[in-house]
Amino acid sequence: MMNSKIYGKLAVTNLKNNRKSYIPYILASAFSVMMYFIMDNLYRNRSLVEKGSPLAIMLSYADAVLLIFSIIFLFYINSFLIKRRKKELGIYNILGMGKGHLGKMLFLESVITTVASIIGGILAGILLSKLVYLILLKILHMGGKIEYRISLASTGMTTILFGAIFILIFLYNLLQMKLSNPIELLRGGNTGEREPKTKWIMTIIGILCLAGGYSIALITKEPMAALGKFFIAVILVIIGTYALFMAGSIAFFKMLRNRKSYYYKTRHFTAVSGMIYRMKQNAVGLANICILSTMVLVMVSMTVSLYGGMNDAVATRFPYEAQITSSGINQKEEEQIEEIIKNMTKKNHTVPTSQIRFHVGRFTTVYNNKTKKLDMMAAGDYTNSNAVDLVMIPLSDYNQTEGKNIKLKENEVLLYHRNHKRTHKKSDTEALKNKKVIQLNSISYKVVDELDRLAIAKADTTSFIDGWYVVVKDSSIITSYLKDIYENSNIYDELKEYYGKIQYSYSFNLNGSRANRAKTEKSIQKQLQKKFANCSIESRELSRESFYELYGGFLFIGIFLGIIFLMATTLIIYYKQISEGYDDRERYQIMQKVGMSKKEVRQSIRSQVLLVFFLPLIMAVIHLAFAFKIITKLLSVLNLTNVSLFFMYTVGTVAIFAVIYAIIYSITAKEYYKILIC
Repeated sequence: MMNSKIYGKLAVTNLKNNRKSYIPYILASAFSVMMYFIMDNLYRNRSLVEKGSPLAIMLSYADAVLLIFSIIFLFYINSFLIKRRKKELGIYNILGMGKGHLGKMLFLESVITTVASIIGGILAGILLSKLVYLILLKILHMGGKIEYRISLASTGMTTILFGAIFILIFLYNLLQMKLSNPIELLRGGNTGEREPKTKWIMTIIGILCLAGGYSIALITKEPMAALGKFFIAVILVIIGTYALFMAGSIAFFKMLRNRKSYYYKTRHFTAVSGMIYRMKQNAVGLANICILSTMVLVMVSMTVSLYGGMNDAVATRFPYEAQITSSGINQKEEEQIEEIIKNMTKKNHTVPTSQIRFHVGRFTTVYNNKTKKLDMMAAGDYTNSNAVDLVMIPLSDYNQTEGKNIKLKENEVLLYHRNHKRTHKKSDTEALKNKKVIQLNSISYKVVDELDRLAIAKADTTSFIDGWYVVVKDSSIITSYLKDIYENSNIYDELKEYYGKIQYSYSFNLNGSRANRAKTEKSIQKQLQKKFANCSIESRELSRESFYELYGGFLFIGIFLGIIFLMATTLIIYYKQISEGYDDRERYQIMQKVGMSKKEVRQSIRSQVLLVFFLPLIMAVIHLAFAFKIITKLLSVLNLTNVSLFFMYTVGTVAIFAVIYAIIYSITAKEYYKILIC
């Protein structure tokens, strides 16, 4: 029987002896705990985050991502540790310690690392959460009156969840030890020495998956389609990355070995031969580094671009400072709305400019290739992927806004195509362009002119996808279509009531300070809500707060997740270098004994590390380059259409990340070299 105190002493001694591996592990675990605690604490602060708000939804998703990532990451890092410990555990086993004794020792080690990680992480989270909270308020442009608090629920939830993770890790380690015999434990750190075969099928699969993901990213033109296809492309690229690193890299190093002029050099010989033998286990780590690096680059570049280009996004969403819309009102009520605007602008020291008033009827249409007509449906019905907007305008409004005196017959129309860069329905637009006649449901109309410009389309902020504007003789035609289509539609009664009548729109700009413009728009909004049931105002200043919440939330979470992914990348690189250092030490010592100098060893190390270390970064940049086009489509859904701005922020993100990556390289390469020559 062993004295129970001996287990504690052994556990502490083992952790001290393996501190080069365990200190980074405990720090990484504590960092994961801290990040989760801070995020969960913010999510539970109801004075900051309203339940169901966009920010609350984003924080809840980020919470889930952090938890899932922490599970995968901590298990992955633990695999490095248990591999290094197998030989040590095998020696203990041979010296007389049974697996039950080893289990008790591992349990005490787990208790020490778990307590240190959870308590350290929560304490660090409590200390830093106030700072993170203030940073979030600054990003969201919120006042400091929001109450800051530490949530006991977050403390308890973090402790329970990460306690469960560490218990699962301990059980996994225990199972690994139970399933291994002493000889396997002794050789556990030296597995995988047999030269791996070149897996051509997996290499081809990797190339095809990568080509498929890149193709989707390059050929996807429509933003709404990009939302779904982006995730398919991501999955294909991830599969392709793993396959190429695991199989293609082996083929690559064997190809280098076959190049005699390259291979038979001192610094290349040991590096290439070593990487061939280690690539099976090394490749997964390199692929992980590549995927994590890509995630950091994509998230940070997208979120920084959204936040940095918010003014552009607001201007894209609202071409005019404000737009008032109402449904089914008469001329007297329209005059009352205009009187409210006149009074409120004067009261708040602003001047309305570029005013434009118009009436419209809104529909959704799909071009039918068989019947060669536009099938009309209720507005907003996009069940068909080829659906586009159709807006009908009475001729009198067109003449008034354009300063013209055009006349139309009952069966004549003017046609204008609104082609937003963010979406382009080629089949519909090509089919209708330069048409002499268009057919709306069962009625045919002669296209008198296809317009090059239309002031109403520019002012029409409620329509934000591709579509057509049709100018008809008078409003009775629009009323007839509205009655025919909306009475038989299946949309909600509230929407049927609103869209089933002719809408009145009044768009205008405002001269004045931002503060006065905001006061004006809030005053108008208050007056409209008081006097009209179906009347609303959309404006830049009224929406700016929601833009800050949405884009600021994206920025905060993008940077937050980017930091933890960067931490994971650093730790994976560090453990890969440490693990490879111990695996290669004996081999390099033999090389020195047979005449290889320390300088040649250093050159060989540098050759090996450079050969594979920057490969994940290069691949990550290639992934980002191919994803650039589809990401711009996704950003356009969020009203950011400034591609040059996104390009600038992307280049900046890549440059900063490359510098950080190079620093990580220099530090870990030194550790690798120290292990080899000690």
